Amino acid sequence: MEAYRLLVADVYEVAGLSRRTSENLARPLGQTTARWHVMSVLSGGPHTVPATARRLGLAAQSVQRVVNDLLASGHLEAVDNPDHAQSPLMRLTDLGRDTVDELFARSAEARAEVLGRAGVTADELLAARAVLRKLIGALRE
Repeated sequence: MEAYRLLVADVYEVAGLSRRTSENLARPLGQTTARWHVMSVLSGGPHTVPATARRLGLAAQSVQRVVNDLLASGHLEAVDNPDHAQSPLMRLTDLGRDTVDELFARSAEARAEVLGRAGVTADELLAARAVLRKLIGALRE
């Protein structure tokens, strides 16, 4: 169906444009979009690398490289996983939480400005998200 194809193409385009904006916001804090994305997922609570990769739609190996960098920089810590001894949970440290909170604050300001220019409301965003979540659910089945 053409409407589906067009939606997916637009999602890719907005994701690419958003990533460029995010890089510009993250750079002054010594971060990258990849690091920000991983910390963002983990801001909701500890996850394994494979679970984080699934959420981001990426290969676990690429997420593992980013996680290794975040562990080395002190933004993440590995904690025991009671469900799987070989797959530790990754958790934000205080430094990681402070960093992601600052990134979210910078992003909120920039996104509010973009949404104002676009004339898009929070309700419209939530409606669009609801459609995307339905599609995600169907594709995962």
